[in-house]
Amino acid sequence: MIQLLIDNPLLLLFVVAALGYPLGRIKIGSFSLGVAAVLFVGLAIGALDPNLKLPSFVYLFGLAIFIYTIGLASGPGFFASFRRQGLRDNIFILLMILFATALAVGAYVLFNLKPGLTAGMFTGSLTNTPALAGLLDYIKDNVPANLVEIMQAEPVVAYSIAYPVGVIGVIFSIYLFQRLWKVDYRQEAKELRDLGASGEHLSNLTIRVTRDDLTGTTIDTLRQEQNWHIIFGRYKRGEEMGLVHGDMTLAAGDLVSLIGDEDDIARALAYLGEESHEHLEFDRSQLDFRRIFVSNLAVVGKPLAELKLSQRFGALITRVRRGDIDLLPSGDMKLELGDRVRVVAQRQRMPKVNEFFGDSYRSLSEIDIMTFGLGMALGLLIGEIPFPLPGGGVFKLGLAGGPLLVALVLGALGRTGPIVWQLPYSANLTLRQIGLILFLAGVGTRSGYAFASTFSQGGGIYIFLAGAVMTIATAMLTLFIGYKLLRIPMSLLIGMLAGLQTQPAVLGYANEQTGNDLANIGYATVYPLATISKILLAQLLLTLL
Repeated sequence: MIQLLIDNPLLLLFVVAALGYPLGRIKIGSFSLGVAAVLFVGLAIGALDPNLKLPSFVYLFGLAIFIYTIGLASGPGFFASFRRQGLRDNIFILLMILFATALAVGAYVLFNLKPGLTAGMFTGSLTNTPALAGLLDYIKDNVPANLVEIMQAEPVVAYSIAYPVGVIGVIFSIYLFQRLWKVDYRQEAKELRDLGASGEHLSNLTIRVTRDDLTGTTIDTLRQEQNWHIIFGRYKRGEEMGLVHGDMTLAAGDLVSLIGDEDDIARALAYLGEESHEHLEFDRSQLDFRRIFVSNLAVVGKPLAELKLSQRFGALITRVRRGDIDLLPSGDMKLELGDRVRVVAQRQRMPKVNEFFGDSYRSLSEIDIMTFGLGMALGLLIGEIPFPLPGGGVFKLGLAGGPLLVALVLGALGRTGPIVWQLPYSANLTLRQIGLILFLAGVGTRSGYAFASTFSQGGGIYIFLAGAVMTIATAMLTLFIGYKLLRIPMSLLIGMLAGLQTQPAVLGYANEQTGNDLANIGYATVYPLATISKILLAQLLLTLL
């Protein structure tokens, strides 16, 4: 069987994926490994034989796809985060990486480790393959040719020993603290809805206006003055029924339907009047409503206000469903391929509205290979640009950093003229999952034998213990300071911790815990700086020690 798997890498890949994926869904209490279990199955199978490993192309290909799709989805929220506390968050993560560097120096002194082992342990504990690659390039360029192979083996061995606990330790820390602090991810998602990565539990309520002092005050003015995050849908005044528009004023006796979060609706209800027993949203005698798929490239990436639905069709969007979450529309919201919009309009105008948005489910399963290929190619090229370091060395953003940076920009742009950079939501998720599984299976099988064989060698246990302390201490300190002192929402913080580790497996676990895309935003916010700083610090450790 082992020889069969060695001779058939594709078979090996699908065996690892088929065993790991269901294993990750097994729960012990409320804990499960999720998709990260693929990594550990890969480690177990790879430990059986030194030749039992997937080609490096598999995990490199998976990593590039996973990172690129994350960047596309997180781009708008990434740049929005810098309007919040993006600079603070990056400085905080940099300080935590410096803390991990200090722990590595402490392990070097305490256990009398070699410099190469210390630097490799640092990269493995923080699970950063680009930093390890930078170490190997540095050794190749700065060590006599007859010593290169020996010197390069040291960081690789230490990396392989420390890497598994670099994943397990962080996942354990997240699980422990979210249970200890009883984190309510749903409430955090509600508070962070302006980042556009979390849904809301939207309700619909018809109210009767009882205030008689609203004359001259428009709907838009009311919404702004009262800070209501709600949509005014239909109105009924006497026998007249229509759609509310921003310049309209309300009068006592009007019936108005409100869409939004229950708390926001309750505040509007208390201000305007009383709940009505008549439900305007169910009255389809004059106005109809439908959920329509957004598949027309012409409307994607443009603010809703720019579409001018009211002027064109007398229509109103009351909800936008993205994946499994509902979003409350606003004038500056940009639609994405695969969104489902709930539109209210006159029945006879619905065919035109359908045509405008596309409403083709089949086209949403297709990927524009040209734009996807252009974006990936640009990211890979940028990842290969050498940036000079003091002392003559260079560093590169690599297969992960380059595609991420490009995808963040393209995701935020949405479109450039006629070119739409975004992927359909479902296609993005599918590619993301495939990329992550390829990465985890590839890294697991390629690290398994080295981990098992070198663990028992001299110093292996010390590297493992020191790496575990470094990983868990850094993770726990990051979570404690971030959540308790800096008041960073846990949904973002665990994504930032995954970004500190530059670890897709941890991000996958974080996404499963939150149930939204906020962790992706935290990850993308700090990933570039975390990658660059670890590349520099790993080489600095090797040079100074």
